[in-house]
This record gives sequence, structure tokens and C-alpha cells, in this order.
Amino acid sequence: MKTFDNLPLSIHDITAAKGRLRGRVYKTGQPRSNYLSEQCKGEIFLKFENMQRTGSFKIRGAFNKLSSLTEEERRRGVVACSAGNHAQGVSLSCAMLGIDGKVVMPCGAPKSKVAATSDYSAKVVLHGNNFNDTIAKVSEIVEMEGRIFIPPYDDIKVIAGQGTIGLEILEDLYDVDNVIVPIGGGGLISGVAVAIKSINPTINIIGVQAENVHGMASSYYCGKITDHRNQGTLADGCDVARPGKLTFEIVKDLVTDIVLVNEEEIRASMIALIQRNKIITEGAGALATAALLSGKLKNYIEGRKTVSIISGGNIDLSRVSQILEPETLY
Repeated sequence: MKTFDNLPLSIHDITAAKGRLRGRVYKTGQPRSNYLSEQCKGEIFLKFENMQRTGSFKIRGAFNKLSSLTEEERRRGVVACSAGNHAQGVSLSCAMLGIDGKVVMPCGAPKSKVAATSDYSAKVVLHGNNFNDTIAKVSEIVEMEGRIFIPPYDDIKVIAGQGTIGLEILEDLYDVDNVIVPIGGGGLISGVAVAIKSINPTINIIGVQAENVHGMASSYYCGKITDHRNQGTLADGCDVARPGKLTFEIVKDLVTDIVLVNEEEIRASMIALIQRNKIITEGAGALATAALLSGKLKNYIEGRKTVSIISGGNIDLSRVSQILEPETLY
């Protein structure tokens, strides 16, 4: 295992991010779930990033990155690409910092996320059907307009911003045994892992991905960056076939395990969170809880304290009704 000094970022980057974010983002709640604790035979706490500004943890990384730009870079404006949550985080951060922003979103992005992104401040450009299409458009905008690209996950400042969640977890539950984290490109789990492992290396950091799309899990078990995507997933916010280079470097050294959940397990988790915990979450936000309810983490969680990160709650109302009818999801 590498030493922390050799990782792409340190706890100092995360504590600096916490200072930048103070007064700009919420310290989200972390209550104990009686239902999940009973089901899992351990103490389960839910970290409510679905209650964060813009409805997702993504504003933490976006604001930290944007607030770190030089004055000359701010004058040039910024551009990002995202299916929704990073887009909203960048857009609101631009509004708070007075930066001109543009966000490229795929044509199939949820209408609610497109509308929210536009309402916060940024100009939305709908282009293509997937990440490759949107990133190609971003490259064109950077070349033509000179804007600064704000990556969704593979960036030190973005990762450090997401890592502030780890600091909050330990502030509220210093003796936690496990932290369960959804994974897309890896920015969230990377930041959380560095924050928590730097303070207490005995805590398990466990990632969760969908069986349909799990680039980070494939890379983790292969020992090198590997693409993986069979088809779409209800956890669309984590639909990332290839992890970031920086995030993979951190994950392969600091993450204890990564498990996969299927579409029915994700759906069941969303329903359980609605019915038992009165929490509306998007598919990606339900990944960690899906892993808990599936029984795949039994050896880690029984008789121990575990935090499950609910990473986002931005879901179209029509999608909520569709989870009750799985054959209509795709």
C-alpha cells in the first residue's frame, strides 16, 4: 500500500476545502435508521446528501474547484459536462461566485435536472446521447471560447470538496466502523477515503456499483483501469464506464471492498427508503443502502456501526412512480 504522502491529494487539501465551503454548503444530517439497523443487525446511519444544496453532494466539489480559480480564469468563464448533479453544482456555484458558466448535458438528461441547471445560472447546451458525446462538445467549447473545464470527478479540487463529507461523518460518529459509498467516476469515494483513512485507517471504506455499469469495480479487481458497461442502470448518476485516473489511484489503495448490486436491489432500496425512512432518492443515491439490504455486506456490518451515504435525491416525479413498475424503467 502507498503512503498517504504519495497519494494524489492529502487530508490538508480536504481541510482547506472545508474552509472554502463553510457557509456555502450544508452540513447534512446523519441520523440512525431504526429500520435498516433492525434489518442489518447492526447500527446503520444515513448521511443525507440528498438534502444538500442542489440535492446532491456534487456542489461540494464544484464549489471548491470554482472558488480555487484565479481571477483571470474566472473572467474566462467555465464549462462542464454532466447528466445532472455535477451540472447543478457547477451552475449554482457559478451563481454564488459571479462566474459565467456553460454546461453540456446529453439530450436524454432528466428534464428536472436540465431545468434546475438552467434556473441556477448556467447556460445549458444539449448535445449527444452519452458522456463521450458531451465531453467532445466541451472540448470544442474550450477551444473556441477559452473557457476553463470543470471535471465531474477526476480533479484534485473536486475530490477534496467531496472529501469534506468524510470529515462530517467523523464529527458526528467518531467510532464508525464502516462507510458505504456509491461509485460512479470515483470522486466521492476517493475524497471520503482520504479524509477518513487519514484520521482512522481502521475504518472500512466500501464502494457500491451497479452490475450493469461498474468501471471502477472492474478496475479495482483487475488492478488497472478497465471499462465496463453492459447497459443502462437505474443508478444513472453513477453510469460511468471508465473511472478517473486520479480516483483509481486512491481507490485501489484505500478502499476495503467494492460490491455490485442489480437493478432489482436498487429498486427495492429506493422503495425501502421511501416507505421506511421517508426519503426520496435517485437510483445512485440508493446504491449504498441497496448493498446493505442485499446481505452482501453482512460480515462487515453485523454488530458494528455503519454510515450509508445517500448521495443524491434528484429524481423526476415520473421516475418515482416507475420504480413500482420495473418493466417500464428502460
